Amino acid sequence: MHNMIRLEHVRMSFAEKEIFSNLSLTFASPGQYAILGPSGRGKTTLLRLIAGLEKPLSGDICVPQDVHISFCFQEDRLLPWKTVLENVMLVCGDRAAAQRWLGRVGLGAEADSYPASLSGGMKRRASLARALAYDAPILLMDEPFRALDDATHAQMLALVRETAKGKLLILVTHDETDADGMTVVRL
Repeated sequence: MHNMIRLEHVRMSFAEKEIFSNLSLTFASPGQYAILGPSGRGKTTLLRLIAGLEKPLSGDICVPQDVHISFCFQEDRLLPWKTVLENVMLVCGDRAAAQRWLGRVGLGAEADSYPASLSGGMKRRASLARALAYDAPILLMDEPFRALDDATHAQMLALVRETAKGKLLILVTHDETDADGMTVVRL
């Protein structure tokens, strides 16, 4: 379990709002975890803490040193001045690999398009392709299937689960069915 992540007695708040008071969790790798809970409970904050984008007020977060993490944010975060292909190439550096990932998310024909010309669902899939193209042993995914119709949602969930085999996947979702077969953490 070389890519295990541990949170021990983590306390986190923003202004007057306490998010976590004494949170302790362990995520073992390989493993697939679904983080569920109502809005405002700290699901996104948990991923940001693991990724090192936020620092807790107290407690320890143990993430393996020198291990790459891929993060699919709730927002698409595509660079508008780059094509869809160039956005994916940012993480993999290889044109052929980026084109393959775009094909896997159903956007092969959109490789030369700019994000502004894509629908919301297409932008989500481009972001997902970019996150998956970064071949990291830890995948953090924050509601990656938002704005997708049911059929596309199911296809992208299957792709994520297949890609995450042998890795550590931590998926934030509001959809209970996304968590089927995964270890569920409720916040």
